Amino acid sequence: MKLPFPGRLLALAVVSSLSFALPLSAAHADDKPKVALVMKSLANEFFRTMEDGAKDYQKTHANEFDLIANGIKNETDTGEQIRIVEQMVNSGAKALVIAPADSKALVSAVKKAMDKGVVVINIDNRLDPDLLKSKGISVPFVGPDNRKGARLVGDYLANQKLKAGDQVGIIEGVPTTTNAQQRTAGFKDAMDAAQMKIVSVQSGNWEIDKGNAVAAAMLNEYPDLKALLAGNDSMALGAVSAVRAAGKAGQVQVVGYDNIKAIKPMLKDGRVLATLDQAASQQAVYGIQAALKMVKGEKPDVDADNVIQTPVKLITKP
Repeated sequence: MKLPFPGRLLALAVVSSLSFALPLSAAHADDKPKVALVMKSLANEFFRTMEDGAKDYQKTHANEFDLIANGIKNETDTGEQIRIVEQMVNSGAKALVIAPADSKALVSAVKKAMDKGVVVINIDNRLDPDLLKSKGISVPFVGPDNRKGARLVGDYLANQKLKAGDQVGIIEGVPTTTNAQQRTAGFKDAMDAAQMKIVSVQSGNWEIDKGNAVAAAMLNEYPDLKALLAGNDSMALGAVSAVRAAGKAGQVQVVGYDNIKAIKPMLKDGRVLATLDQAASQQAVYGIQAALKMVKGEKPDVDADNVIQTPVKLITKP
């Protein structure tokens, strides 16, 4: 049946409105940015806590952004982390929130992402500022004052359990990461101020097994060792096992950094003297919030050093 002329006009108008409505609806869906959270080793409980915090935040802000999260298998696999960054960018991520496994090795990947218009926020371990500057880029950092945090832990250890001249060892994280360097510096600040003797500084690569091996070697080489200061709780877990295996439980103090769940029973029974909470979930959430501001063309609330500082808190009880 042929519609009268006015009817044909009405039908055409309806079809036209539908044809325009569909692309507009799709365009609205595209307005919701995809944020990529790229972490270090997900074998480390700290980063699983970070991931959980990010996912919880996204659930309560699902109308604002989509989240995709990933991490590497071990703490030193920078090549895999670079591949993940490239994959995230190619998948259409508008923002990248990254905890780099290496402060220098990830800079080129970050620059490539920024060259493609991707907003980048750095969390947890700071990218090397001088290298960023040499590449002509600036990346806001969200994270704690690691040196201050380690100093708090070291001061507590010295005041509670040690005396001047006691021998101590430091088990540091991956040496090419800024946060490992800063935590080692903070531990040294505390030990030097209390006149302790630092007999060894070795890397445990942030990992339980490597931390255990390093601690065992230190205990064997320095039988008068009184304390092991671990740059994260994973290495502290390894150190506790080494102390027990050496038959020195209660004689050698262990401190850590991160306040992961696995450390809490050890704080309770004294196998670990202290750790530091550096707000894993908060780092991820602040990073996402800063990234979303930048996607909108707004400036995040950074200080003069381009930093959004997250809190640190000494933990001595579970």
